[in-house]
Amino acid sequence: MTVTHPYICPNCGHRTTAADTTDLSGRPRGCERCGAALLFELLDDYYPAPDAAFFVCDADGRLIGCGRNAFELTGLEEEQVIGRPVGEALGLRFIEGEDPIATVLEWGVRAQNKTVELQGGRDRPILARADLFPDYEEGGLLLVLTPERG
Repeated sequence: MTVTHPYICPNCGHRTTAADTTDLSGRPRGCERCGAALLFELLDDYYPAPDAAFFVCDADGRLIGCGRNAFELTGLEEEQVIGRPVGEALGLRFIEGEDPIATVLEWGVRAQNKTVELQGGRDRPILARADLFPDYEEGGLLLVLTPERG
C-alpha cells in the first residue's frame, strides 16, 4: 500500500499529493503548476483562504521568499523584506504574547490559528490569523497569514 502526502506550494497555493518527498533525481519536490522549487508537506489537510498570504523563512527565521498575496496583505515588495527576520520585516506582534515562530523553528511542530497584528508597509496594523508549518527538509518554516474579516 502506497502512502501519499499532501503538499502545498507557497508561491501559487497549488495543492498536490505524492508518495515521495523528492523527485527522481533526489531533489526536493517542486510545484508542477508554477515551477517553484520548494513545496511544503502538510501533516493534515489544510485549505488556506483565498486571500491568505504566504511567506517562506529559513532555519533562522529570515524571509527567503514571499508567495501569493504577500504584497496585497503587507504593502511590502519582496525586495524590502528578503533576508530580514520575519517578525521584524512584517512588524508582527502575536496577541497571545508567545512567539510561535521560535517554537516552530526550535521544535519542528505546527502552530495554527494564532492571532497576530502586522504592520507591514501600512499606516495602521492589520489583524490576521497565522498558521505556521515547519520545513522538515531544511529546518525553516512556511508562514500563512489570513486577514481577519469584519
